[in-house]
Amino acid sequence: MLVTAYLVFVGLLASCLGLELSRCRAKPPGRACSNPSFLQFQLDFYQVYFLALAADWLQAPYLYKLYQHYHFLEGQIAILYVCGLASTVLFGLVASSLVDWLGRKKSCVLFSLTYSLCCLTKLSQDYFVLLVGRALGGLSTALLFSAFEAWYIHEHVEHHDFPAEWIPATFARAAFWNHVLAVAAGVAAEAVASWMGLGPVAPFVAAIPLLALAGSLALRSWGENYDRQRAFSRTCAGGLRCLLSDRRVLLLGTIQALFESVIFIFVFLWTPVLDPHGAPLGIVFSSFMAASLLGSSLYRIATSKRYHLQPMHLLSLAVLIVVFSLFMLTFSTSPGQESPVESFIAFLLIELACGLYFPSMSFLRRKVIPETEQAGVLNWFRVPLHLLACLGLLVLHDSDRKTGTRNMFSICSAVMVMALLAVVGLFTVVRHDAELRVPSPSGEPYAPEL
Repeated sequence: MLVTAYLVFVGLLASCLGLELSRCRAKPPGRACSNPSFLQFQLDFYQVYFLALAADWLQAPYLYKLYQHYHFLEGQIAILYVCGLASTVLFGLVASSLVDWLGRKKSCVLFSLTYSLCCLTKLSQDYFVLLVGRALGGLSTALLFSAFEAWYIHEHVEHHDFPAEWIPATFARAAFWNHVLAVAAGVAAEAVASWMGLGPVAPFVAAIPLLALAGSLALRSWGENYDRQRAFSRTCAGGLRCLLSDRRVLLLGTIQALFESVIFIFVFLWTPVLDPHGAPLGIVFSSFMAASLLGSSLYRIATSKRYHLQPMHLLSLAVLIVVFSLFMLTFSTSPGQESPVESFIAFLLIELACGLYFPSMSFLRRKVIPETEQAGVLNWFRVPLHLLACLGLLVLHDSDRKTGTRNMFSICSAVMVMALLAVVGLFTVVRHDAELRVPSPSGEPYAPEL
């Protein structure tokens, strides 16, 4: 597994680099890229946001290993993960209101403080302290994915008066560099934990200076902004009405809940599947992120003028790949007949599918869900998503170690088959819906059917 992981990582990295270089050469420079004021504003945002993302990714490869290092049983570790998921969904429901009330800049600084405390709790072997740390991690995650984006959009439009059409370019670039940071964070985590022999707690300690720097830069260079609060009950009620009145929204929410709950369970299971076979966890994680980056690059190529595939096609393909990968895992994790290399390949395919899935889902959500109702609808999506993931981890908690993992992959396979049926239903509903197509490169109003 050691040699395989390094070879796969190098191969994926070379593939990603080749695709990105060819894309950059073919892409003409945009108007936003030549505006000095806009570039400076982007830089002020990126230097804080990327530090926050790097600190977040740095902790991912060795989380399960750390709990294992403290001699907790798999069932106890599952409860810690459930606590983290539960706090994420609870704080996620109120994060937008909290950010609007407290202020976006203060919320970003609060993120750096709470996540630093979360990292510090990893130094303790006390189970209750680790549970508190997971709750702080849930709050920090909710702030990371709400406060930074809200601050940027308000400053972009209200303070600097840049064209709103430039906003997607900023977040598209952020998404790309997010993948790059994740790849680099895996290598850095492997370096401090394994190569330097500092142990699985080292990546969490290393994340604290990054968080402190992010918070101090935000305090120094960012202005504060607020927004009018919309009552949480009204937000949820509006989202529920949108969900029930449009079958496309309901099917899209079903696909998201089923797909992403399986991904949460995968995040828990990959370490106990590969670690007993000597896999370098940081390099394995970097390989996963490189596979996801490769999927994102393939998405951009597939939807380009040359191929002009539709996001609905790629969403279907992503779900099919995950179904196939989970069936592979049910055989490669059979007790007494484990095949770590096959499991590793299946995990890479799941990450490749994620690279196709997330931009496809993002495009379809923007087109299907009205902007004013997106927060409310996404709240309703999050609840079943995290409940399914928590239920899966609790089932694993009550299972025998040797058979529980294989059984969980079997259950996840069945869940993804349900997601595939929902994709077929959505495909049937939107087949003639021109709104859900990427615009034709020729600019013609008519495009082929989905």
